Amino acid sequence: MRELAPQYDPKEVEDKIYKIWEKSGYLNPDNLPSKNKKPFTITVPPPNITGSLHIGHALNATIQDIIIRKKRMEGFKTLWLPGTDHAGIATQNVVEKELKKEGLTRHDIGKDKLIEKIWQWKEKYGDTILNQFKKLGSSMDWSRVRFTMDKEYQEAVKTAFFHYYEKGLIYRAERVINWCQRCATSLSDLELEYKEADSNLWFIKYPLVKNSEPKIQNTKEEYIIVATTRPETMLGDTAVAVNPKDERYKHLVGRNLLLPIQNREIPIIADEKIEIEFGTGAVKVTPAHDLLDADIGERHKLPILKVIGQNGRMTDGAGKICEGLKISECRKKVVEELQKLNLIDKIEPYKHSIARCYRCNTIIEALPSMQWFLKMDELAKKAMESVKSGKVKFHPKRWEKIYFDWLNNIKDWTISRQIWWGHRIPVFYPNEKQEKIRNPKSEIRNKSEIYVGNSPPKNYTQSDDVLDTWFSSALWPLATLGWPDKTEDLKNFYPTQVLSTARDIINLWVSRMIFSGVELAGKEPFEDIIIHATILTKEGKRMSKSLGTGIDPMDLIEKYGADATRFGLIWQQMGGQDIHWAEEHVIAGKKFCNKLWNSTRFVLMRNGEKEHDNLKPKALTDADKHILAVFEKAKKDANKYIEKYEFGQALHILYDFYWHEFCDIYIENSKKQTENDKIIENTRILLAHILSESLKLMHPFIPYITEQLWEVLPIKKKDLLIVEGWPAK
Repeated sequence: MRELAPQYDPKEVEDKIYKIWEKSGYLNPDNLPSKNKKPFTITVPPPNITGSLHIGHALNATIQDIIIRKKRMEGFKTLWLPGTDHAGIATQNVVEKELKKEGLTRHDIGKDKLIEKIWQWKEKYGDTILNQFKKLGSSMDWSRVRFTMDKEYQEAVKTAFFHYYEKGLIYRAERVINWCQRCATSLSDLELEYKEADSNLWFIKYPLVKNSEPKIQNTKEEYIIVATTRPETMLGDTAVAVNPKDERYKHLVGRNLLLPIQNREIPIIADEKIEIEFGTGAVKVTPAHDLLDADIGERHKLPILKVIGQNGRMTDGAGKICEGLKISECRKKVVEELQKLNLIDKIEPYKHSIARCYRCNTIIEALPSMQWFLKMDELAKKAMESVKSGKVKFHPKRWEKIYFDWLNNIKDWTISRQIWWGHRIPVFYPNEKQEKIRNPKSEIRNKSEIYVGNSPPKNYTQSDDVLDTWFSSALWPLATLGWPDKTEDLKNFYPTQVLSTARDIINLWVSRMIFSGVELAGKEPFEDIIIHATILTKEGKRMSKSLGTGIDPMDLIEKYGADATRFGLIWQQMGGQDIHWAEEHVIAGKKFCNKLWNSTRFVLMRNGEKEHDNLKPKALTDADKHILAVFEKAKKDANKYIEKYEFGQALHILYDFYWHEFCDIYIENSKKQTENDKIIENTRILLAHILSESLKLMHPFIPYITEQLWEVLPIKKKDLLIVEGWPAK
């Protein structure tokens, strides 16, 4: 009898088995023994180089590994491509925090030195999460690891930029954008996090100006009351807006108000975007410091007066009494001045959502800034058509709504960032006194002042801006396979087949990959999008490392093993619903692994030294008939759910069959099947058959233990379980 330890110890098995897989070469599609060379590709959503494996990563990696292992066993030329993202703001912030410990800022050491330190950080810590993927059992092709700042990847990013620019989709303009003063950069709407805060609603009197024009009738009102949560921005007001249907104010449209403190006249305008029910129905309009106000200002051709600077202090536009003050100081000063003037009607407590930077939690300011933008209308239409046509499918389908809602209301994408770490925008400006030349690549308006390309003329300096991290990440399925070069990998593995990811980056990343693939390569980058569950605490709250409610999957692996951890994750993944985390399911996974181990020891003992050439059992007894019938049903149902990406359902079916039908019932019955040699031998074969087929079916879910047990099965095998044939449906 082949040796199998009395008890299962994952620490004795897992590292050894992973080394066997790596040595076999089967993680690389070029080395697979299958005759079926049809490719099947997944590119892993690249984690940040700053990160370590969190529980969401572990769930997503397990889902992808289940898919890739099944396809590999089905004979596909499977590529699961790993890699990491440079994660601009996130990585720069981490390294800046390290500098802060030394009493330094990035400005103290300069741009080149900071970038050098970030590369050093990447070399030291960048592979941490990739090694953790290995611990989990992820069967990725480690010969193809990619990084979004690799030299080849940088060329892909520049090629994409040139393409959009030459097509007239990229432009530079001064617009009101989201600004983080801590990170000193612009942010897109999708990079904001909204958090509720207790504040006040100030009701401020704006005095009406007596009008001498006969066309406009003076009225008995002396002022309009405006409600605002930000009295400091009133210093930059250029109008007060009301809804044209609001009967309270119809007769005042066209009149002027005297802006308190600043003592300049501003008009009362009518705009349909104003909510009649909010506050008093009259809204101050500050086009420089509110995105909605900026739209109103553009429609009504209002002047833009910037009163808040990028450093978070008030500009000279705020007037002498507030210039140079911090925003909070200015707010206090404005309220004091208004109270002196008896222009505050009342103050009410008010709870509202405040936009914060998704990386450093700083309150975001809207302010005008010169930035680079990507026009989105045409690209959004392509992205929507890809899903509407069925070329790309969401699983579960309900996530299409988020996708379409965003694309139907899309704005041009602010693609420039004012940080130091990232892909520098390939735009060059003439130095002072340098004669401006026309860009030879295009005749698009305003290009005479800049050069866009790889070979700038003398005395031209490259822009300091870098591209939004998501601009480069949007190229992931393409650039990782060699685009824009026509590589063999691009030819063989693009488009990919499956993307598994979280709901919170459907718009940040998924939509952008889709339009990038269609626009740049003429094909959607993947066919199926799996939006996996979000793992919450047992109480249904979001996990938080800072609050001590996060779960470290490496702790689970250390305590229970990778297979048990994978089991616990997938067991709770049911119907795409969020998971209320319960560690007892990981414990159940450990118990199941023990059951699998012990039942294999029983089958080995029953078969002795005999090694079967083939496993074709007959149904000689009622127990035989029953187990073969229920096994066929379990196999069929499990396959059905796996193909629908309902992995939790599939695991429940396999678990119930193996534990209850095979172990509890058939193994017990097999001990009694001793009537004659024919039945005894058939029972041995049937035990080995059910065990071997079960190991195949369970391998994608719990790969380590199944590979280990496959090695000792009493059958003549061709190869490792990782490339064994998948059980026929």
